[in-house]
Formats: sequence, C-alpha cells, structure tokens
Amino acid sequence: DKTKQTKRHARPVDAAVVDKLNSCRVVPVVALSDAAGAPSLASALVEGGLPVVEIVFRTAAAEEAVRRIAQTEPGALVGAGTILTVEQAKKAVDAGARFIVSPGLNPEVVRWCQENGIIVIPGVATPSEVEKALRLGLSMVKFFPAEANGGPKALQAICAPFPGIKFMPTGGINEDNLEKYLTVPQVACCGGSWMVPQDAINQGNWKYIKELAQRASALARSVDVKLSQKK
Repeated sequence: DKTKQTKRHARPVDAAVVDKLNSCRVVPVVALSDAAGAPSLASALVEGGLPVVEIVFRTAAAEEAVRRIAQTEPGALVGAGTILTVEQAKKAVDAGARFIVSPGLNPEVVRWCQENGIIVIPGVATPSEVEKALRLGLSMVKFFPAEANGGPKALQAICAPFPGIKFMPTGGINEDNLEKYLTVPQVACCGGSWMVPQDAINQGNWKYIKELAQRASALARSVDVKLSQKK
C-alpha cells in the first residue's frame, strides 16, 4: 500500500514551521515578475506583522525570489505556491522554501514533500478530496478557490465531518470577508493577495505594502481577541 509506505518513510517536519503557519493567521500570496524587490517586499511584510509569505511559481522570477528572501530576511518564513510537479517542489525547496502549497491534491508532490520533511498544503474543494488528503497523512489543506466554492459557510459544512484537519482558505479573501473565515474553528490561516497589490509591488512602494500588512495583521488579531473572549 503506497499510503503506508509514504508514512513509513516520511521524515518529521519542522515543528517551528507548523507553529508559525498555525499562528500567523494571514499568509500573503505574492506573484513577482522581478526577484530584485523580493527582500524589500519580505521586510515590509515582516515589519507589518506578517512573517509568513507564499511566493507563487507562476512567474520565471519565483525561484530566485524565494532564494533571495531565504538568504536576506531571517524574520520571514518563505514558502512556494502553485507547485504543480515534484520538479518544481525540488527547485523551491533547494531555493529555501520551508513549505509547499499546491492548487490541487497531487499525491506525487505530497509524497515527495513528506519523504523530505517539508510541510505541504495541497488544495481541496470537496469532502472526497479531504478524505484523500487524510489518507495521505496530511493535517492541513488549502480550501481553494475559497469564495468560488461557497465561502465560509461551505467551508464550515465541509469541516463538520473532519474535525482533525486544519484549513488554509485561499482565493477571493480580502479585508471584508477575512473575519468570517478566521472564525471557522478549523481555519489555521488564510491566504490572500490584498495586502500585496501588483501595482505597489511594481512601483516598489514598500511603505504602502507595510501599511496594508499592518492593517491585515491588526484585523486578524482583533478577530482572535473576539474568539478568545467567547471561550
């Protein structure tokens, strides 16, 4: 049985990375066409209170962007997104990515990450895909695309039969609906791009990105305060 083999040969993941993903609450999802600005972008996000960043492998600059952030910004936990193949996963990890995110559930990518002790968060949209993820030994998945698949209400319904798994909803999340997602008990964090607008990145407007990051971080903290008061 391949699943059993995967579990037997899986290397333990870095607990500090797991803790950071569970506590960060908001993960900026960034597409960079030029890697030169990557360290400044990461610094702006960290200073704004968002220490985790996902660089999507949709551009030729993605691998180098991950490498530069990993080498120059120790306060940032950098991961790679839109990983479709094992080859991409290898390149991302070699560049310094500490976690891998995929739009769908690719067992080959999942197994490679598990065998190499890398946290992998594949995309799911249905209960059947959540079951597949559980059979692969995963404890966190990406609900994607979140808004197009019914938003927080749909996610809450999918969560009900699977109390042991955490979700990172991504896709269509912004300041207006972030709170609704973060109040779903099994949501560890939300991925989003609203605090890293493409025009600000292209202009190198790191001050504005830092301000947006501060707003996103403050909003997430305020939601967590409300949730702790309800307990």
